[in-house]
Amino acid sequence: MATTEEIKALRDETGVSIMQCKRALEEAAGDVEKAKVLLRKASAAIATKKSDRELGAGVAAAYVHAGGSVVGAVVLACETDFVSKNEEFSKLAYDIAMHVAAMKPQFKTKDDVKDTDVRAAKEVFTEEAANVPAEKRDMVVQGKLDAYLKERVLLEQPFVKNGDITIRELIDTHMQKFGEKIEITRFERLSVK
Repeated sequence: MATTEEIKALRDETGVSIMQCKRALEEAAGDVEKAKVLLRKASAAIATKKSDRELGAGVAAAYVHAGGSVVGAVVLACETDFVSKNEEFSKLAYDIAMHVAAMKPQFKTKDDVKDTDVRAAKEVFTEEAANVPAEKRDMVVQGKLDAYLKERVLLEQPFVKNGDITIRELIDTHMQKFGEKIEITRFERLSVK
């Protein structure tokens, strides 16, 4: 049985409701790391259920870095004004804008990557893997391609403030917390150089 302190600590770390934290700790037999994984899985399932809901509100946020030489901006949408006016929702948008400034994503999802970009990258990686034995070459090229896309796709990137979760998992966790669909509808990175 999870103690009140353990439940509170997990709640403080994840932001998920106390009852969900309690259930996750009980299911994980008190193992905090396993409970975090269970909460992430629950967040992903909740996000999938909410994926067809309409977005009717949101907030735009910008992060300015390095003396004004880099700006990350994001429009984060949700279902209601109640959530969009929440201070924690605004902080989430700001954190994602900071991430955009720091990590230079080019695409929001893998679906946004053009076939021509994938083909060009694959050609480069195939040349790089020319010395790899033929039976392992396809696997090496695919691994390089996956890593290349993970570096450039916003939702697949590890969150700059917590490399243990991706931006997608960060958003899914907040969807679980707020009980609404949340989506990045637009992002931009501007820099002087």
